Amino acid sequence: MKFSPDTVQCRYASPLGPMILAAQGARLAGVWFEGQRHQPDPSEWQQDEANPLLQKTMTQLSEYFAGRRQVFDLPLDLENGTPFQQTVWRALLAIACGAHTSYAALSAAIGKPSAVRAVGGAVGRNPLSIVVPCHRVLGAHGALTGYAGGLERKVKLLQLESQA
Repeated sequence: MKFSPDTVQCRYASPLGPMILAAQGARLAGVWFEGQRHQPDPSEWQQDEANPLLQKTMTQLSEYFAGRRQVFDLPLDLENGTPFQQTVWRALLAIACGAHTSYAALSAAIGKPSAVRAVGGAVGRNPLSIVVPCHRVLGAHGALTGYAGGLERKVKLLQLESQA
């Protein structure tokens, strides 16, 4: 993933640990748990705690964690991935809060039923954790499988959504 040099960031103290939020222009480009797998190096990005989009993202994340928001209303930048990854990330947006799907079903939904492993790789590299709900993808027979932000966080996100 390549991010533009004008990417700005801020930190968000989520109930599941510190997060890094990133914006490119007027679109949200990243939401990561600090230190999660596949997170880009944000050291070159300018800190901008007052950025209106990052402020709006923090508000919506707080509402989500409080059980008051199920759908995010934010302009997203999914262009930092390959065309295939972008297709997978857009498909993740169709998974409703409280629902889940499998990697095989997601592969079929994008018209690539034999690309289960590639879909899994794209899901794992989703740059917009929670907002683009990769945590709603489960393994075969509902098995809890990896999550770039940590399996314990995936479990907590699914539990939070089951109560919404």
